[in-house]
Amino acid sequence: MAHTLKEKQKRINRVRRIRGQLEAVERALEKDAGCAAVLQQATACRGALNSLIAEVVESHIREHVMDASAPRDDPREQGAEELVEIVRSYLT
Repeated sequence: MAHTLKEKQKRINRVRRIRGQLEAVERALEKDAGCAAVLQQATACRGALNSLIAEVVESHIREHVMDASAPRDDPREQGAEELVEIVRSYLT
């Protein structure tokens, strides 16, 4: 999936941070933290996961849908760029 080792490591690091955030939610629940604190941590996890999903979808579109050799004014390439923007705006 990751097309370079740098991207792979970057995504693995993101997943590890998300795991840490989820563990913080678990600890908060175990300690009977207030609802607001738990919700704030949970929504931070959701945001981080949404960002990761958007990044993976964008990478897939750029690597497997778009044609790097196509001219910039190709309608399909423009449509793919629009799709990337829609995914970004929806998930982040």
